[in-house]
Amino acid sequence: MGEVFAGRYELIDPIGRGGVGAVWRAWDHRRRRYVAAKVLRQSDAHTLLRFVREQALRIDHPHVLAPASWAADDDKVLFTMDLVAGGSLAHVIGDYGALPPRFVCGLLDQLLSGLAAVHAEGVVHRDIKPANILLDVTGTGRPHLRLSDFGISMRKGEPRLTETDYVMGTPGYFAPEQLKGAEPDFAADLFAVGLVALYLLQGRKPDAQALVEYFLAHGTPGAPQGIPEPLWQVLAGLLQPDPQARFRTATGVRKALSAAVELLPEPAGPDEPVEIFDQIGPLPAGFGPNGPEPARSPQPPSLPPSLPGSLPGSQPPSLPPSLPESQPGWLPGSQPPQQQESLPESPSLPSLPSARIPPPPPRTPTQPVSVPPPAPAYAPALAPRPTPQTPQTPQTPQTPQTPQTPQTPQTHQTPPTHQPPQPQPPHTLPYTVLQAAPGVAPDAPPAHRTGPPAKVAVPVLLVAMVCFAVGIWALIQA
Repeated sequence: MGEVFAGRYELIDPIGRGGVGAVWRAWDHRRRRYVAAKVLRQSDAHTLLRFVREQALRIDHPHVLAPASWAADDDKVLFTMDLVAGGSLAHVIGDYGALPPRFVCGLLDQLLSGLAAVHAEGVVHRDIKPANILLDVTGTGRPHLRLSDFGISMRKGEPRLTETDYVMGTPGYFAPEQLKGAEPDFAADLFAVGLVALYLLQGRKPDAQALVEYFLAHGTPGAPQGIPEPLWQVLAGLLQPDPQARFRTATGVRKALSAAVELLPEPAGPDEPVEIFDQIGPLPAGFGPNGPEPARSPQPPSLPPSLPGSLPGSQPPSLPPSLPESQPGWLPGSQPPQQQESLPESPSLPSLPSARIPPPPPRTPTQPVSVPPPAPAYAPALAPRPTPQTPQTPQTPQTPQTPQTPQTPQTHQTPPTHQPPQPQPPHTLPYTVLQAAPGVAPDAPPAHRTGPPAKVAVPVLLVAMVCFAVGIWALIQA
């Protein structure tokens, strides 16, 4: 990130240099936009006074690039203006050389329009040259020109900040009266506009001194090669050595230029398109179209996805083969069932071996009769696996009212706890391994229960019939 100036302007990178300071591309944190910031190179009283004059200039015109705001921080001062990225007329000539006359007339009309607004404020620019005439980025469309750099401009009647022996401006664009020490006037700016027009039409810097000497010795010369006569008559009115013979106002020049454009001959062929592109360059790292970008924390190296509970970098645990959706009921730790084909739709199913469940323990007269859940219609035939022996359950003492139930020999299985009936899979599903009841080993085959044994059911039925007979006899007696 760049240096933040006065808590508002963040200087990013230098984009140019002027007579009294450097021009930076900066980010305005208050208005959230990029601006051009001119930072003073010196801080003496003379420079500060020129800075005050320049920053105080407020001209709102589409073809004038005037200061917009200013700030001071310790011993540094700056003022800001709109950021114009298309470069100057010097960049265009460096890319394309001499420009077509009609294209030049369009640029001159915009320059004279901005200069008329400056003169209307009573300000003499005093430094009109190609490097101070900037262009917005418009591509191959209609160009948009802006007059800039009012560092040595002054209002008519204000005291001069230089001695009479010194001339302020750029050599090669001085008016003859400036070299003689005359007071700055609007006519001097118009002379510089004529020299800029020659520069655009010929593609090279004109020799102002030789041109003035020719005017003084021979009068107005003929049109140079490549410049149409109607356009040359306007330029000759700007380049007269005598300021009294020169155009007096920028508005008058615009009118004469408009009439000359109508007299220009049609070009022999289509002119080469002139493209005005970005001359500043891309933003440095850390800045985007919407201002400074937040710092990004370094991302850790990506790791392959791991299962919950596994350590980073460890080998993921092997998983059992996936069970199809058509085979529910597989228990973890048991052998996954093999997928089998569906049973054919038939009224009779093949008989499957089933295991006999021992009878439940004896009950008391007050204990209700519990009916075990219905047995599945079929179960897969699995080879029984030996299970560990379980200690024998102590016998429940018998009551005299209930007939003694003979003991059933102990088997290798523990009586299961009765569970509520579970939904059975439909006959169209393949064979599945049903979940074993609690207390039974997972690998034991499911039990095939057919109801209470005859030794228990017959006494209960006899008692019920006696009770029924007693009830009928009681009703008859009543």
